[in-house]
Amino acid sequence: MRYAGLALAFVSSCCFGFSGPMAKYLIEAGMTPIEAVWTRMAGAGLLLLAVLVLVRPRALRIPASRLPFLALYVVMAVAGVQTLYFVAITRLPVGIALLLEFMAPVMVVAWVRAVRRIRLARAAYVGAVVAVVGLAIVVEAWQGMRLDALGVLLGLLAGACCAGYFLMNDSFGDDIDPLGLIAWGMTGAAVVLIPFARPWDLPWEAFTLSVTPEGGLTLPVLGAYLWMVLVATVIAYILGIYAVRRLSAAVGATVATLELIGGAVVAWGVLGETLGVFQIVGGVLVLSGALLAQTATASAHPEPESGPESGPEPGPGPLSARGEPPAAEAAQGASV
Repeated sequence: MRYAGLALAFVSSCCFGFSGPMAKYLIEAGMTPIEAVWTRMAGAGLLLLAVLVLVRPRALRIPASRLPFLALYVVMAVAGVQTLYFVAITRLPVGIALLLEFMAPVMVVAWVRAVRRIRLARAAYVGAVVAVVGLAIVVEAWQGMRLDALGVLLGLLAGACCAGYFLMNDSFGDDIDPLGLIAWGMTGAAVVLIPFARPWDLPWEAFTLSVTPEGGLTLPVLGAYLWMVLVATVIAYILGIYAVRRLSAAVGATVATLELIGGAVVAWGVLGETLGVFQIVGGVLVLSGALLAQTATASAHPEPESGPESGPEPGPGPLSARGEPPAAEAAQGASV
């Protein structure tokens, strides 16, 4: 089961890596980032809803008590991450946008320690520092932020929403079917984005075009869109969510970070985007720090509520619905 989970997580990360590069074809064809996000979410959500209605309708049942959780999941974990990331890649190379988004594990570590008061291993803090140093190198901070400042901010906000998705996994128990959560999450995100995407004004003729991004390959926009919906969204999310249910939280999240490498490789092969020496060195540090921080959360323990004289040292915290410590589960998740 462990090797099957690793295989699922690896394939899921590779699939997610196509999302940014494929979205650029829609944007090159005349769509705005928000329109590209809307078409992705609407297409994937409606496809999953239709399939589940036919083959597994019970998966679509969400308990009334979980509707607030679902609403937050829709707004933050799906609509927020996707919108901010898609806007960021219009101002930054895909690889750098992914690096910024993958500051999420460090944000999770900070939240778990400061808000949940979970005692973390020293490696968690070392990893956070390494990742921040790597980020400073990526953006070449000593040059006065040579990268687009707004793009960097949007990438970090996408990372914050992604961190929110990881943290919400503490509340994701067996009373919600993973497939139903994905279907409603994507469909709900499409509904939330309607006033901003204005699909009635969408340039639908873009799907009849073939475009060639500067330095990239020529592809039909419809083909790029279908690949983004089927491979980089539906298959990626399904494989990812089942992978983390077969692996420990730390291992699942660690393998998921391969999206960063996959996205950069796809952007190089399809779009002709390359990273400079500082971006490569800084990226290695960001990834290393994120992995170190994630792995450290697996051994986290709740902080004692009183001094040592009041009782023995507590063990691991109460188990979640998946049988994992809350702090560890908070560090898991699939990438967007």
